[in-house]
Amino acid sequence: MFKIGLTGGIGSGKTTVADLLHSQGLKIVDADQIARDIVEPGAPALAELAQTFGADIIHPDGTLNRAELAARAFVDQEHTGLLNGITHPRIHEETQRQFAHAEATGEAAVVYDMPLLVDNGLHTGMDLVVVVDVDVDKRIRRLVEWRGLAESDARRRIDAQIDDQIRLAAADVVIDNNGALEALAPQVDALVARIRALS
Repeated sequence: MFKIGLTGGIGSGKTTVADLLHSQGLKIVDADQIARDIVEPGAPALAELAQTFGADIIHPDGTLNRAELAARAFVDQEHTGLLNGITHPRIHEETQRQFAHAEATGEAAVVYDMPLLVDNGLHTGMDLVVVVDVDVDKRIRRLVEWRGLAESDARRRIDAQIDDQIRLAAADVVIDNNGALEALAPQVDALVARIRALS
C-alpha cells in the first residue's frame, strides 16, 4: 500500500487539500480527528491531561475545554512536550490500526493527514511527502479571521512547530496555497495523477 504523508503548518489549509483528495476517492487517515477521538469523555488520555494540566480543562459536561488546554500547553516547549507525550503514542497506535485496516480492505493508497509529520520524523515512513505551504503572515491572518484566534496565540502556535524551511526540505511535492481556493484544484489534480501512477 502506497502511503502519502500530507502536512503543513497550522493555518496552511492542509485540511482543505485533504478534503479535495478525499473527494477524488483517496482514503484519508486524519491525525487531527484521531487526536479528537482519543480525548472523548471517559478516555484515558483525557484523565491524564486533566492530571497534568489541571482538572478545570474539562467542562462540566465531561468534554475537553480545548481552548484552555491550548492556552496551557502552548506556553513553552516543556508544556507542549507534556501534551505530546500524552497524546502522540495514542495517536500513533490508532493511526497504525487505521493503516492496517486500509491495507486489509485493499486500498492501493492512503493519505496520512498529519500536522506534525516532519516535526516527529514520521515523514521517513511515507512513500511520498506532500507539504502545503503558505507564508507565515497569511497563516496568521487566516487563523485570526477564520478560527478566531488572538494574533499572539496564532504566532505562539506557529512558533511551537518546526521551521517552514525544514518542513519544505522534506517535501517530495509542495502545494502552494498562498492564492485563492481555485488555485488549489489543479495542483491537487496533478498530485492525484502522480499518486495513481505510483501506486
